[in-house]
Amino acid sequence: MWAILTLLTLALGLLYQFVRRHYSSWQRLGVDEETPKIPMGILDTVMKQEMSLGMVLSDIYKRHQGKIVGIYMMNKRSILVRDAQLARQIMTSDFASFHDRGVYVDEKNDPLSANLFNLRGASWRNLRKKITPSFSSGKIKGMFGTIDDVGDKMVQHLKGVLERAGADNEIDIKEMMTTYAVDIIGSVIFGLEIDSFTNPNNEFRAISNEEARSKSLLLKIHNMAMFICPPIAKLMNRLGFESAILTALRDMMKRTIEFRESNNVVRKDLLQLLIRLRNTGRIGEDDDEVWDMETVQEELKAMSIEKIAAQAFLFYVAGSESTAAAAAFTLYELAMYPELLKEARDELDTVLQRHNLEGTGKLTYEAVHDLKFLDLCLKETLRKYPGLPFLNRECTEDYLVPGTRHTITKGTPILISLFAIHRDPVYFPNPEGYDPHRFDADKMNYDQAAYMPFGEGPRHCIALRMGEVNTKVAVAKILANFDLVQAPHKEVEFRFDAAPVMVPKEGLKLRLNKRK
Repeated sequence: MWAILTLLTLALGLLYQFVRRHYSSWQRLGVDEETPKIPMGILDTVMKQEMSLGMVLSDIYKRHQGKIVGIYMMNKRSILVRDAQLARQIMTSDFASFHDRGVYVDEKNDPLSANLFNLRGASWRNLRKKITPSFSSGKIKGMFGTIDDVGDKMVQHLKGVLERAGADNEIDIKEMMTTYAVDIIGSVIFGLEIDSFTNPNNEFRAISNEEARSKSLLLKIHNMAMFICPPIAKLMNRLGFESAILTALRDMMKRTIEFRESNNVVRKDLLQLLIRLRNTGRIGEDDDEVWDMETVQEELKAMSIEKIAAQAFLFYVAGSESTAAAAAFTLYELAMYPELLKEARDELDTVLQRHNLEGTGKLTYEAVHDLKFLDLCLKETLRKYPGLPFLNRECTEDYLVPGTRHTITKGTPILISLFAIHRDPVYFPNPEGYDPHRFDADKMNYDQAAYMPFGEGPRHCIALRMGEVNTKVAVAKILANFDLVQAPHKEVEFRFDAAPVMVPKEGLKLRLNKRK
């Protein structure tokens, strides 16, 4: 009995020493280290649902000074990059050493995970090359009518809300913009005829709401594991875990594709381009023929419906939240800066007059392109509120950190806190303010290396142009049809969310009146 207790005590002692040694690895390597909380590392408050990972990384950034900080994601040794030039170098000139994101993907057994964000190496490179033409200026211009129609539906809905509620009614502009963005995704990417403003219970919005409000513990664990610990996500899928939301969207897309192919239905949207890619292996140039329906035998098709659905789900997740947030935060900030609001409104009125659109309620691709000050506002919004609060990469070959003696070993996760870098006064003077004119060509009052809201290099956001158009249309529609009541200055606080996004604790409330 005593021998067993002695062996157990010895084993526990050795385990304790091993754990302590592991969680001081960075210190022994001479790297500045964030003191971990065993066994969660930096994830203690994330697992308690007190702070999102993006805010945790931002706080760590502020507590340290060097180029890199050693952190522990549970037991996984990782690096937080604090230097903007190094971060940019990792994503651009040294891309060969960091070409993957290191998140969960299993092309063979879980094809719905094989989206452009998750894929690695040659698989990512080949798919990116095929999909890139989908987001050319010509393609986006072809889809613009659908985007404008969704904007008009939002305006009509908001007018009805104000008529029923009276003057100076408070609106959660983030919620309104989420409906707008989800309808664009449903219309342009999933190829659906939907109007969530008049029918908020339609199938697509119901699935979207379930994705946003799901309380499933398994889903939350899986979503976090995809970023933090991919082997856990992989094990869950091998054991039979399946996202009901993702499979529902896949089934919806399958019905739409089969209907279009059976009935030779053509619509100018992203789904049409993906169907063309599936059937021909390429998307084609910016001409009318690119929208034609071409079909081939099933065994000759270049992409499975699951792979198309995987890309569509990525664009849904990334596009809906980023568009809604960018538009809502822009309006929120303009309401606090009346001089900037007037500048944006005056520019819009001038552009509408120049394009003979006054009083029509419609916008054109060319008119939206001409809203140059609104471009500056959007840039400043994405500086202060980047769509993703952090970027992630994985070291794919040993890398000597420039200016140091430390080598990042292959397989090490790399994290870049965009939220912290974009609010660092070293790179952006008065970072807590809202100054679109810092991006004026003759001013450029910031460190250009530090501004990277869409990422940089070969893995930068493929749909950034579409996101910018969607956001500008939303903001322009609001400014053209409503007066924003000046609001007191109030910085936004963010609550926990399992997804890598920034969610305001109290929503984003604005007061609006119909424009006189």
